Amino acid sequence: MGRTTRIPVRCVGGIAHDQHGSLLLIRRANDPGRGLWSLPGGRVEEGESDIEAVIREMAEETGLIVIPGTLAGTVVRGPYEIHDYRCTVRGGELRAGDDAAAARWVDAAEYAALDRDGRLVTGLTDCLAGWRLLPG
Repeated sequence: MGRTTRIPVRCVGGIAHDQHGSLLLIRRANDPGRGLWSLPGGRVEEGESDIEAVIREMAEETGLIVIPGTLAGTVVRGPYEIHDYRCTVRGGELRAGDDAAAARWVDAAEYAALDRDGRLVTGLTDCLAGWRLLPG
């Protein structure tokens, strides 16, 4: 029998910090990771660039208008290949929408509590720490 090669599902995420160093997180409304806190993001639609997808996903999930910057890194979670970009918030009003049950800025202490209590998606802290992008 031949092996089936699975094409990864291309996704993007946005990493945004406010002027105080707090990190923007959303609580996932759907699987995978329903109920856990994560970076905003989602699938790249056909014909869409990563940058276009980051702008769209951030607006849909958080109500914020962002300018994507450099690629922070890429992670693979099951069938999902997620490309996370640094983002600068340029407008909008923070609110949860689309696949997000909640959206909020978290400082270092709040992030540590979420991490300690197992309320973050698997691997988020390791990635952010490796990229030096944990909340300050």
